[in-house]
Amino acid sequence: MKTLLGLIKTMRPTQWVKNLVVLGPLVFAHQLLNLHVALRALAGFGLFCLLASAIYMLNDIVDVEADRAHPVKKLRPIAAGVVPVATARLAFGALITTVAVGSAVLSLATFAAMMGYLVLNLAYSFKLKRVAYVDVVCIALGFELRVLSGAYAAEVPPSIYLVVVMFLAAMFLGLGKRLHELGVVTEGKTRSVLKAYDPKIVTWLLVGFGLATIATYAMYTLDHATIERFGTSYLVISTIPAAAGMARFVQLVRRRSHAESPTDAMLRDWPFLGSLALWAIAVTVILYAT
Repeated sequence: MKTLLGLIKTMRPTQWVKNLVVLGPLVFAHQLLNLHVALRALAGFGLFCLLASAIYMLNDIVDVEADRAHPVKKLRPIAAGVVPVATARLAFGALITTVAVGSAVLSLATFAAMMGYLVLNLAYSFKLKRVAYVDVVCIALGFELRVLSGAYAAEVPPSIYLVVVMFLAAMFLGLGKRLHELGVVTEGKTRSVLKAYDPKIVTWLLVGFGLATIATYAMYTLDHATIERFGTSYLVISTIPAAAGMARFVQLVRRRSHAESPTDAMLRDWPFLGSLALWAIAVTVILYAT
């Protein structure tokens, strides 16, 4: 039972919130109420959650020795010895097989996007995560592949604005993760790539990408084609809670926290969750009830 619970914990179900961006193309293609399209999108979301969990498991297998020297990550099931490495490898194989078959059933494009995410993360796990700033770009590309996977699964065209905004936002989140790690790890052995990061530079880049994200999203809401497609100019209102949520995220990652990741901190922070909920409600109401 301990091993099973350890495997579930290693799959990081709390991190699945990041995979909600898979549903972004469905929402912004104005197809949320189309049952057939929505079910395909939900299937894509579920498969991507399993894929992301497989990657988390792979990272814990690869990083097991470094995690044992980390003040927080040493408590992860594989690093703590709760889940044997051999068992984790079998679980990884089962998850990848499920995703490969399921995504191929949806479409070859969905299969290609999800397998592209797998290849990207293999490169990240074994090489690119050791290259400062390139590792953050890999995180951003991973979010791009989430968007494409969702678009292909739902069979809706991804908006160029959505792709650009997602890349900027993902860079923002990735830099926030690095800033959080720089604040948490103050002593002992840790990942060598963090030594190549300057907290001041990361902070400036974080703010820059945050502002670029909000500005590009605002441009999208005010674009003539967007207003024409949705029949309303009120979508720009949703930039307010979006900006508030991003500002709160910056506050969270700059704090010295014992949370394992910024996602864990966000999921416990009511101001951030409130901003996220208000943004989601605003988008849904404006696009589907006006």
